[in-house]
Amino acid sequence: MEPREILRLRQDMIQGGVLFYYCGYVTEKVLAAIGDTVMDKLELDHTERPVARGLFSLFVEQVQNIIRYSAENQAGCVDERPVDLRHGMLAVGRGAEGHYVLSANAIKRRDVERLRQGLDHIRGLDRMGLKAMHKEILKGLVPEGSKGAGVGFVDIARMASRGFEFDFLEIDQELSYFVLKAHL
Repeated sequence: MEPREILRLRQDMIQGGVLFYYCGYVTEKVLAAIGDTVMDKLELDHTERPVARGLFSLFVEQVQNIIRYSAENQAGCVDERPVDLRHGMLAVGRGAEGHYVLSANAIKRRDVERLRQGLDHIRGLDRMGLKAMHKEILKGLVPEGSKGAGVGFVDIARMASRGFEFDFLEIDQELSYFVLKAHL
């Protein structure tokens, strides 16, 4: 990137109300360090505690989705220990209507329709429906392709008091870029 492009990116972030931005490889260690930084920033900005806790919880869920599912990864061994780095983008910001957490990462194009249908279904549920779905998943009905308990998107929907939006943008024949923005 050229210096002017970097400056333009910075200006775009400021205009967009971005309080924190990260783009790169993510691990559990990076999650812990970034999480501390996000909480410090929210505290320095005098963000109300319930809002800060909600943003942090949304942030953790979205980072974990990148760690588990980003199709853009680099794996190997370092000092005889396995390493799997997953690439993604994260932003925490504040707009006129409230705060948000945004995440983005590459996914396999073959997973787009399944994810779209699942997220549309989750977005269409009310609080009671989300609670019921959460309980069902915890009873063992793990969605196909899930590497966790399968409750991540349901938890995000439950925490996002002003809802969430998502989109899929084609990268190439094999990959799409998945963008999720949860509003608090």
